[in-house]
Amino acid sequence: MNDQPPLLRVSGLKKSYGPAEVLKGISFDLKKGETLSLIGPSGSGKSTCLRCLNFLEKPQAGEVLLGTERIGQRPDRKGGWRLMSDTEMAPQRREIGMVFQLFYLWPHLTVRDNVALASIKAAGMRRDEAHALAEEMLEKVHLRHKADAYPEQLSGGQQQRVAIARTLAQKPQLILFDEPTSALDPELVGEVLGVIRELAEEGRSMILVTHEIRFARDVADRVIFMEGGHIVEEGPAAQVINQPRMERTRSFLGQVGA
Repeated sequence: MNDQPPLLRVSGLKKSYGPAEVLKGISFDLKKGETLSLIGPSGSGKSTCLRCLNFLEKPQAGEVLLGTERIGQRPDRKGGWRLMSDTEMAPQRREIGMVFQLFYLWPHLTVRDNVALASIKAAGMRRDEAHALAEEMLEKVHLRHKADAYPEQLSGGQQQRVAIARTLAQKPQLILFDEPTSALDPELVGEVLGVIRELAEEGRSMILVTHEIRFARDVADRVIFMEGGHIVEEGPAAQVINQPRMERTRSFLGQVGA
């Protein structure tokens, strides 16, 4: 893995909301097949960073490269860069799947149709092919037996697993997880983390924002600790969490009981 060029390269990413600077020049790489976890206190910029990677949030500065393609920006006539429209960005966003805190499932559609919808509408796939793909992805999250159910008939953990299957159906190069268990009751967290663990073991390229520190240590290849819009420390997951170099990292991990 170390000899591969980065799948994702993030350079000098800055994001402000009015006078509040949330990201202060974030830079990191992700190699293909690697799982990276972003940890840190609330308000440190983790979720904003994640949302800037596919330009759901538009950064004020910096660049994001997926392979050799610059995400969210195109050359302008003056030799600089302009922001792409959402329509222009749609093909890029299909390459960067995202699983949110909330599930955003259509309540009037079955589980199968929720997973298949984007394949039909965005990718132009035939309905029977999209349904077959949906069932394959539901199998990966252990919910094929719920294909004909509706979201209201599922637990929160099951709904989040359907959302993961929906993202997998995009066949993205990279999957972003934005605190995927934060909206779940504690007893349902494990089933979602179990699916994410299986995807990591498959060699999926993933970035995970999470407060589940032990999970990050056990599943991620690397961990980045963020605070105040900066990267404070990064390195192999076990090293950062078990033997952090920076005092601020040690203090945070002590507070969360890691």
